[in-house]
Amino acid sequence: MIREFINYLKDEDGQTSTEYILLVAVVAVIIFKFKDTLQSRLIGMIEKVFGKTDGIIQELN
Repeated sequence: MIREFINYLKDEDGQTSTEYILLVAVVAVIIFKFKDTLQSRLIGMIEKVFGKTDGIIQELN
């Protein structure tokens, strides 16, 4: 019985999927925690990009 338990602990099959699930969960928690900050920065970057492209288009016309 003890030998089977030790073999179970040494068996690494399936740990990779568990690790990936935990990593996704951690990333999701970070995203939800900093959602407002990320959203405001992303909107700011998008506005800058489209503002520059509008300026370039106006110069070309």
